[in-house]
Amino acid sequence: MDAPGREWWREAVCYQIYPRSFQDSNGDGIGDLEGIIRRLDYLNDGTPHSLGIDAVWLSPTYPSPMADFGYDVADYCDVHPDFGTLATMDRLIAECHRRGIRVLLDWVPNHTSDQHPWFIESRSSRESPKRDWYIWRDPRPDGSPPNNWRSVFGGPAWTFDERTGQYYLHSFLKEQPDLNWRNPEVEAAMLQTLRFWFERGVDGFRIDVIGRILKHPDLPDNPPNPEWRPGDRERFSQLWLYNHNYPDVFNAVKRIRKVFDEYPGRVAVGEVFGTPEEIARFYGDADSPGLHLAFNFHFIHERGHAITPWEAPVLRRIIANAEATVPPFSQPCFALNNHDRSRFVTRQNHDGRGLERARAAPLLLLGLRNTPFLYYGEEIGMADVDIPPERQQDPARFRSVGRDPERTPMQWDASPGRGFTTGEPWLPFGPPSPNVAEQDGDPDSLLSLYRRAIWLRKELPALRAGSVANLGGDEAVVSWRRQTPGAPGVAVAVNTATVPARAQLPFPRGRIVLCTVRAREGERTGGEVELPPLGAAWIAEEA
Repeated sequence: MDAPGREWWREAVCYQIYPRSFQDSNGDGIGDLEGIIRRLDYLNDGTPHSLGIDAVWLSPTYPSPMADFGYDVADYCDVHPDFGTLATMDRLIAECHRRGIRVLLDWVPNHTSDQHPWFIESRSSRESPKRDWYIWRDPRPDGSPPNNWRSVFGGPAWTFDERTGQYYLHSFLKEQPDLNWRNPEVEAAMLQTLRFWFERGVDGFRIDVIGRILKHPDLPDNPPNPEWRPGDRERFSQLWLYNHNYPDVFNAVKRIRKVFDEYPGRVAVGEVFGTPEEIARFYGDADSPGLHLAFNFHFIHERGHAITPWEAPVLRRIIANAEATVPPFSQPCFALNNHDRSRFVTRQNHDGRGLERARAAPLLLLGLRNTPFLYYGEEIGMADVDIPPERQQDPARFRSVGRDPERTPMQWDASPGRGFTTGEPWLPFGPPSPNVAEQDGDPDSLLSLYRRAIWLRKELPALRAGSVANLGGDEAVVSWRRQTPGAPGVAVAVNTATVPARAQLPFPRGRIVLCTVRAREGERTGGEVELPPLGAAWIAEEA
């Protein structure tokens, strides 16, 4: 068991794998668990030649009709044949643990597939013993849906069932009916699925859209969003007052946490959305804790920004808000990429300099007090891929923005199959570059920079566990000091301008230990440091 206050996840660097796109082992064009096993040494073989990853999060691998590529779960206690078997999963867990890598699975508690046995039974009749396991309601007098809620993917959040004459609620696709977490039997059954995997050695879960599992019991209409304009995404046309972060959710989160506490060393990481204060509520309090970690996606998008600009005042505000609101017994959890959002290189390429910003990104993410999550391919600078209409897969594309471009297969080399498959990939590849092979032996590559950053973070106590204090400097610079008692301090400085800028340092003498320009590593500094355009550096205090 981890010592109090030193749980493994506090110092971990986590890596999200989208299993369909990481490594195909059998030539069917779909990544699988055996493929992941074959690439584990890339993630961490115990030496700085690997990335040094401490934990992997696998997007859903459960049996599923794949209406939403696994987020429509048909069985929470098995593995989809495309990915392997339970025995393969057991071997993956064992191989990860042999390398010191923890394993997090994706848990989808808000909804199941409409092909899940629970929903098939619930749908069979109004008298079904599982009828109340989902949210069924009569039509309004005019036959319309019970309320005005909209699906995240667009259109009404209700589908009429002809056989039983009622509507069922689905916050996402109609193939993803929402579970009724107000039914104690549902909660008990879902909590038991966690125990199933904990007994198999899983180290934790990333919990999908946990802020939606409990809605207002009366299901009232949501008010219109006064800021919505024609052309904006439909789902933002109303304020999610009664179906998102409804106050009853937070007690349910605490009950979920108790199951994690039955298995010491496990971690609950929630996909949550909202203001910094709303995110902080998911952590609970010291006497009644909730999630161990709650994702803060504000570096990707935040209220008022469809894409968060790479600008120092914005980044400073996000960091300060997170530090001010997260309870003292935990820490923030940041990411710059994931399977639902355009990749960083593409988002920040408005002036053709997205790759330069991508070199500064790991110094920011890994230099903060947080549990950072990387997304596969981020470490080589993978960008969104234009997918021709006939190859598009994501069901969300019909009513929202499709997510295929950020889910394309990992590029291991420049061969026709990119080292990913010997067959036809489930999504088309991008250009041959970037790829792992071309960057592997290049000390100036982005991959090498990520490796140095992750391994250096392990070596420096101030970066693993230190406090955060903002520093001064040019307006275009976001910088802070990391400090822990008895160890040298470390300053982190990121220049968001396309011209050189200066950052103040919290000590009179220092040494650049990591920089976006590798030639500057080892350089001594005084009380300030000049940063290259769009560059970043870590500076260690010297006596």
